[in-house]
Amino acid sequence: MPADPTSWSTADLCDAHEGTIGACTGQFTLYGGHRAFRGTVATVRCEDDNVLARQAMSEPGAGRVLVVDGGGSLRCALMGDQMAEVALANGWAGVVVNGAVRDTALLRRLPLGVAALGSNPLRSGKQGTGRRDGEVSFGGVTFRPGATVYVDEDGVVVLP
Repeated sequence: MPADPTSWSTADLCDAHEGTIGACTGQFTLYGGHRAFRGTVATVRCEDDNVLARQAMSEPGAGRVLVVDGGGSLRCALMGDQMAEVALANGWAGVVVNGAVRDTALLRRLPLGVAALGSNPLRSGKQGTGRRDGEVSFGGVTFRPGATVYVDEDGVVVLP
């Protein structure tokens, strides 16, 4: 789904869907070239280890948004420019990282939505720990595969 910030905003969605929309309380920063993006949720849970996130980004994204729950850890980056290039090549609309990213100057140049809690130049572990395609919760919101997530400069919201 292409992001068209003139047709929606997270603030307007919150007003229109009051009581059914989830607004994430995490303070995310937009690092990608797209300042607004949306798509069907796919999920990964992986703290300080990005192997499963890379695997997901290596598969066809079909306009989806990968929600990566890194447990809010800022100890290392769960994604950088190389993984973003993989996601872009495979048709992902964006990535929301409940954790850190790196290569932020390069991420800004890519036509991909990237939202994260912060940045850290350290790379993550490579043990392959975590899980894919299940519910993940952070910032007071539960992200379920198949829901729709919307991200812009005001925040991250999810509709069931």
